[in-house]
Amino acid sequence: MSQDESVVLNQDQETSTTGLPILPKSTIWMINFGFLGVQIAFTLQGSQMSRIFQTIGANPNNLGWFFLLPPLAGLIVQPIIGYYSDRTWAPKLGGRRLPYLLIGMVIAVIVMILLPNSGSFGFGYGSLAALWFGAITVAFLDLSSNMAMQPFKMMVGDMVNDDQKSYAYGIQSLICNTGAVLAAIFPFLLTWWGVSNTAKKGVVPQSVVISFYVGAVILVITCLLTIFRVHEYDPATYARYHGISEEDNKKGGNWFTLLKHAPRVFWNVALVQFFCWFSFQYLSTYAVGAIAKNVWLTTDASSAAYQAAGNWYGVMTAVQSIAAVIWSYVLAKVPNNHHKAGYTFSLLLGAIGYTSIFFIHSQNALIFSFVLIGIAWASMNTYPLTMVTNALSGKHMGTYLGLFNGSICVPQMVASLLSFGLFPLLGSSQVNMMLVTGISALLGAISVLFIKETYQA
Repeated sequence: MSQDESVVLNQDQETSTTGLPILPKSTIWMINFGFLGVQIAFTLQGSQMSRIFQTIGANPNNLGWFFLLPPLAGLIVQPIIGYYSDRTWAPKLGGRRLPYLLIGMVIAVIVMILLPNSGSFGFGYGSLAALWFGAITVAFLDLSSNMAMQPFKMMVGDMVNDDQKSYAYGIQSLICNTGAVLAAIFPFLLTWWGVSNTAKKGVVPQSVVISFYVGAVILVITCLLTIFRVHEYDPATYARYHGISEEDNKKGGNWFTLLKHAPRVFWNVALVQFFCWFSFQYLSTYAVGAIAKNVWLTTDASSAAYQAAGNWYGVMTAVQSIAAVIWSYVLAKVPNNHHKAGYTFSLLLGAIGYTSIFFIHSQNALIFSFVLIGIAWASMNTYPLTMVTNALSGKHMGTYLGLFNGSICVPQMVASLLSFGLFPLLGSSQVNMMLVTGISALLGAISVLFIKETYQA
């Protein structure tokens, strides 16, 4: 298949009412395909990070410090990637967004090999050297994953018209949640196949280590497929489709000026994001400990019971992602004028799911909780970017989306900092922190009601 037949569209191709071409569904799938590998990296980090750090000796009271680094990296990196990719045109490396995907992929693979070995270099259980090594590798994994992830969000904004954008971000959500399913069940499956799920004190089990290695291989394969199969619009074509001049993305671009002139929906959705990601941060930080205490009746991170709880949380993350895959397909069919209803309903179900973890003491009953959380997660991956990119012109698209990533990073940082006071206030109980996740998700659902969607003509 030639370049024109795969992704690049000529001037005579059918266009939508908003000026951008009507893309074949196969093109939309290929634009998003590399997200599969990127999400595997993110899910391994999110589902196993708490387990890794507590295994190598981190105090649960101090987990907030380790979870502060990834969103800080994203807050800095994504606007920079957006700013420079708006001004990049490197056809030999794929275009304007894809070169950054390539760089992020390479760094992420290296770090995915290092992170699960944080306890294997003889630093000692609970030593500052082991904890700092783990913290630095986590920061670099999040930095590189953010660099690899942002191009997918931007390419949809660049190449997909408003009428297809909900479908495109729905497919992106479906693909990334499929990656999350794979990543989440890796340790469980490897344990079932006979790979050791325990190790000496301070060392991460091989079931987790090998999971990261497999994830790194998939990351390379999926990202390279997108890089080789997707051909972005050249500057002249991009400007023509978006109704701007080629110079528009080269001038201005001051971050504070852009934020000052951001459309209202940008800030409306950012408020919803704040509450949603506040919830998700505490889920990632404390769910393993909460499940271990409620279901396996242990708080000893070096015990086989705790490691079994860690594996089950991975399975529950897979359940969450499967639910999100199914729900993403449903959301992709929801018409533009029903976005707010779908968003609100999904987040309300998520609030019930988060809160229920506090009450549940049965391993299998947790499936109910994580199905509902998965429904909320699907809406978090679909609606924010759809609403924001529909309200933006083609000017500084990447920079705006990079800045909008602050609505994900800032609440995670605030949650991590607040945990130093909130966690002791709630009795240093990881179970009690699940109530906080439910309250925050409920506030997110209420905030959706204040969104007023706008569309570019």
